[in-house]
Amino acid sequence: MKKGLILTFAIILTLGLFAPAHINSQKDKIEDCSQLIKTPFISNGQPLRAFLTGDEVAEFHTTFLNGSVYRLAACSANNQPMIFSVYDTKRNLLFTNDEHNKANVWDFRIAGSVECIIEAKLDNTQSSSGMALMYIGFKSLEAN
Repeated sequence: MKKGLILTFAIILTLGLFAPAHINSQKDKIEDCSQLIKTPFISNGQPLRAFLTGDEVAEFHTTFLNGSVYRLAACSANNQPMIFSVYDTKRNLLFTNDEHNKANVWDFRIAGSVECIIEAKLDNTQSSSGMALMYIGFKSLEAN
């Protein structure tokens, strides 16, 4: 009985010591990713996150407004390449970074307001699971 109690205490202590470091490292990666949205871009303040394993694909919905200049930024918590694609609501492909050496940012201007679907997945040749992060930024009106 005493051995079991000591073992349980040792496990809890070990988890307590290492878990905060892992949580902080995830937070640091999120902050690193947000640095991809720099002046003259302003973050929309809503990071898009999904924990992915295997071939899972995260799907995010957003509306891009007429005449605005946007930046999409993508990264994973373990700094592995991430593949993202942007579709209109009829699933016509508008952009994929897979055709652009898996670039982690894309700057673009929208002609007409468009509802879009953003799909994000991890590059399975680099990682089998992890956190996918997407940020959307827009240029301030003064910078356009």
